[in-house]
Amino acid sequence: MDGSLADEAREVRITTDGVRAHIVLDGTDLSSSLAAYTLEHRANQPPLLVLYPRPAVDGAVFAGMTQVAVASESPPAEAIAAFLAGIDPTVLQQAALARDDLDGTPTELTTAMLRQLADWAGGRTA
Repeated sequence: MDGSLADEAREVRITTDGVRAHIVLDGTDLSSSLAAYTLEHRANQPPLLVLYPRPAVDGAVFAGMTQVAVASESPPAEAIAAFLAGIDPTVLQQAALARDDLDGTPTELTTAMLRQLADWAGGRTA
């Protein structure tokens, strides 16, 4: 099984006054249970709502059946370490030196390498 908790589309309504958001998922108001949310919509894909729950103070904050994507507070250190361990330093240096955004500053190579790593991590090859 290759699915995630975010596979099934759910009915969502988000309203905001520019500072505070009101989030209703399948008719249930989750606003008081959330610390934050992100809404991402990439071309040719359905929107993805990621909910960041507020820590419970007094027992259960939400009760019911639903599928949601819940984000982690910390980055996946093992995945980052594995990604960096798989980088060939020669290939990285060559790719960084071939970039068109070198700026002539004393840290241009380091900056270019960091940008190149970010591009590769994001799936961008050129």
